[in-house]
Amino acid sequence: MSKDYIEVRGAEEHNLKDLDVRIPREEFSVVTGLSGSGKSSLAFETVYAEGQRRYIESLSAYARNFLGQMDKPQVESVEGLSPAISIDQKNAANNPRSTVGTVTELHDYLRLLYARVGTPHCPECGREVGEQSASQMVSRLLDLPEGTKAKLCAPVVRDQKGAFEDRFDDLVSEGYSRVEVDGEPYDLTMDRPDLDENYDHTVDVVVDRVKIDPEARSRITDSVETALNEAGGVLKVILPDPPEGVELGGSTARSTGDLAANADAADDADDADSAPDRLVVEFSEALACTHCGIDIPEIETRSFSFNSPHGACPECEGIGNAKEVDPDLVVQDESKPLKNVFEPWSYNRSYYRRQLDSMARHFGVSVDTPFEDLAPEVQDAFLFGTTEDVLFEWTTKNGVRRKEQPFEGVIGNLERRHVETDSDNTRDHIEEFMAVTTCPECDGTRLKPASRAVLVDGTAITEVNRMSIADALAHFEGLEDALTERERTIAEEILKEIRARLGFMEEVGLDYLTLDREASTLSGGESQRIRLATQVGSGLVGVLYVLDEPSIGLHQRDNDRLLDTLEGLRDLGNTLLVVEHDEETMRRADSIIDMGPGPGRRGGEVVAQGDFDEVVESDDSITGDYLAGRREIPVPEERRDPEDGALTIRGARQHNLADVDVSLPLSQFVAITGVSGSGKSTLMHDVLYKGLAREMNDNTSVDPGDHDAIEGFDAIETVRLIDQSPIGRTPRSNPATYTGVFDHVRELFAETKLANQRGYEKGRFSFNVKGGRCEECGGQGTVKIEMNFLSDVYVPCEECGGARYNDETLDVTYKGATIADVLDMEVDEALDFFEANPGIRRRLELLQDVGLGYMQLGQPSTTLSGGEAQRVKLAEELGKKDSGETLYLLDEPTTGLHPEDERRLIEVLHRLADAGNTVVVIEHELDLVKNADHVIDLGPEGGEGGGEVVATGTPEEVAKLDDSHTGRYLRDLLPDVDLAGPRSDRRKPAKAASDD
Repeated sequence: MSKDYIEVRGAEEHNLKDLDVRIPREEFSVVTGLSGSGKSSLAFETVYAEGQRRYIESLSAYARNFLGQMDKPQVESVEGLSPAISIDQKNAANNPRSTVGTVTELHDYLRLLYARVGTPHCPECGREVGEQSASQMVSRLLDLPEGTKAKLCAPVVRDQKGAFEDRFDDLVSEGYSRVEVDGEPYDLTMDRPDLDENYDHTVDVVVDRVKIDPEARSRITDSVETALNEAGGVLKVILPDPPEGVELGGSTARSTGDLAANADAADDADDADSAPDRLVVEFSEALACTHCGIDIPEIETRSFSFNSPHGACPECEGIGNAKEVDPDLVVQDESKPLKNVFEPWSYNRSYYRRQLDSMARHFGVSVDTPFEDLAPEVQDAFLFGTTEDVLFEWTTKNGVRRKEQPFEGVIGNLERRHVETDSDNTRDHIEEFMAVTTCPECDGTRLKPASRAVLVDGTAITEVNRMSIADALAHFEGLEDALTERERTIAEEILKEIRARLGFMEEVGLDYLTLDREASTLSGGESQRIRLATQVGSGLVGVLYVLDEPSIGLHQRDNDRLLDTLEGLRDLGNTLLVVEHDEETMRRADSIIDMGPGPGRRGGEVVAQGDFDEVVESDDSITGDYLAGRREIPVPEERRDPEDGALTIRGARQHNLADVDVSLPLSQFVAITGVSGSGKSTLMHDVLYKGLAREMNDNTSVDPGDHDAIEGFDAIETVRLIDQSPIGRTPRSNPATYTGVFDHVRELFAETKLANQRGYEKGRFSFNVKGGRCEECGGQGTVKIEMNFLSDVYVPCEECGGARYNDETLDVTYKGATIADVLDMEVDEALDFFEANPGIRRRLELLQDVGLGYMQLGQPSTTLSGGEAQRVKLAEELGKKDSGETLYLLDEPTTGLHPEDERRLIEVLHRLADAGNTVVVIEHELDLVKNADHVIDLGPEGGEGGGEVVATGTPEEVAKLDDSHTGRYLRDLLPDVDLAGPRSDRRKPAKAASDD
């Protein structure tokens, strides 16, 4: 066995054709090729799967009992294999409790930092609080300059109403004569304060008056302990004439009560301590605010966890948001009469009619009055209820019944029933009129008030969580300078780990993400780069990393930092096997394995292998042709003119969008570009799509992003969002079922001679219902094996061998193929097979047009990449009747596409625009951007540094602007722009398309 290579022999997984290949160890290798040519089959299904299988076999027999048996990949041998780690594009988590901070373990280190060196403050008044023993208090007092006068007091009454005459008698009987009432001194043996029992008062017993002297330690200690016993663990220290700049480290006190206003005007007599410049400080044996009377719980790491009841906000239970009834959803059309204006209430129902009629009588209005004509206070009373009683009358079989009580309000009624009802239908109905809003108790921070009031260098953990990665990194740089020597010693290693993890996140181009962003909102590329950053932080050596297109979602400007990170992993002594189409990644790789020559069954071979120059020089490599410029995606000879008006978004302010106005020309191909985190997805998904869903379809279930208005949507008939979300969540869903092809296929099989003889109908050939399916696997063809601490795996069903159907159903054939054989066909193969059936052929051609000719009809949706799922949706949309007035919204449709497949996709998008539709695409791939009629470039940076429109216009116009990062990289691809781009030395500008 060679130590320099991972040697794969006889690989036949999926479409691989008895493949032999040598992958250099401790190098950065890229596997590329046409979509469906076998890249993932080699990298993931063969090399990584064999590495995972060997790891499980290395475990004890007892451990393997819990993991199940993994099948060996269809490969003769894999030698020189290192421990393998897969970093793919699966979303980090769907749990709303998972955030960027939790999945990167940054939040764990933040919790540790704040629990160990954080300073608690009162959540009410903001004063610093702390717990100290009597000896610590004495030490603080002795730190004062010698000779300093101090009063040691016990605050026995705090902000309480009363005259306290009996209390004063008790104090005198206990031997205490001097007190301060509301900050004013009294000698109880000579004068009793005359207090108004209707006001709050504060009474402090003067236990001792001392001059600070080390020799007086014993006396001071006794007086401190006495004061603590009298006041339940609280000591108040009053310095009548404090030395300049002195600090005691307790909580600065305040005077309250009706006498406090006169305290500053006290006479300068023997005890003229009430002068304005005196210092009053309180100490507590417990962790509590001595002013607000609030006990602070012990500070632990779990105090900062929103997944623990010790730290989570009790209102939202650590989620950060809450559902509440939205008045705009309850009253959607104020011009309606009062009796019909409340959407959840039907006036035809007697209870609601009685409530509205009684309220209308109470306010002297008619139920036929338009809601908008009512006075604002009357509108509020109907919505939110009344404080005064309302007379409700209703007729029963026993006569007229009357009852006086406050009206709870339509919204109050809905909120109460939402909590009290046991009916799911009722709760679902009410939730149609509820919106997800930021939790009003914690303002979306997820934590309890006491946890939010713990500060490190004046900053709460919730403030850190709301920072972007870049801002957090800047915040923690040099934080030690703000800490005490003891705190620095404790925090040194913690801060080192925090800065390292933040640095790794910045290196992979995620500096725009905030730590509190939900993990479920991350794209597949962002999730993959987070896992990559975690692996970089682990510092492992001698590992095989298998990555799936890590450049997805990255702007060209950020790609270099990602590649630097990958090279750093390699330089540690690891082997990198990266499935990728990106040219820059291939240029930086040590070796390239180009799969082909075609997709699906026409692929599965290595057509070229070597360094970048060797692949470029290969005559058999389509990838090499594109890298060398022998093939290219052409620039359109003409751009479409914006003649049909525009769709205009006014005042978009969601997330980091900076109150921008954006115009999208209609009947054009529009590209929205910008660096990662600049606001592209927020603009398209949150503002445009959700805003149009609310405006055009009255869809109350969506909550559009913050904006002023969307103008010009009258020219649009329908909106179709084609994103990268899965087409299904179980293996039952596949391209054939999603596009409707399978319905036609099942009809063909039901019409066969044997099916008619046996009485089989169309449903017999469905794997989703009992009858024809295999009941062992429920028609899924696979059985899930739970791997406990590893990700679950699916293995073929032993009963049907993965065919999904029982033997009787498989007896029926069409042109010699069973229904299971059809599901195993690739799109290209099925197109030839069903050539005589126009209904099936048309749908298969659409899948072929979007570059999915290699895909199996029955491929489970759970195995599709985000890009593949999006293109299946696009094919399904293309099959619908086209009115020519549709707005298509696509999010990075080139994901996972080879340039050859990308060219075909661009032709489909042009076809849509040529039919009069408007196509809006979020995209980083410059070959697609240069084909757009209009470009909207957001930026200039990501996160807080983005959200502005940097450039708009044709690709040529944007390319001429120095402020546009996208424009500068576009220059290399546009023949009409005579400006040098960042990579102008690597590639000649593309030529305009020829007539063919």
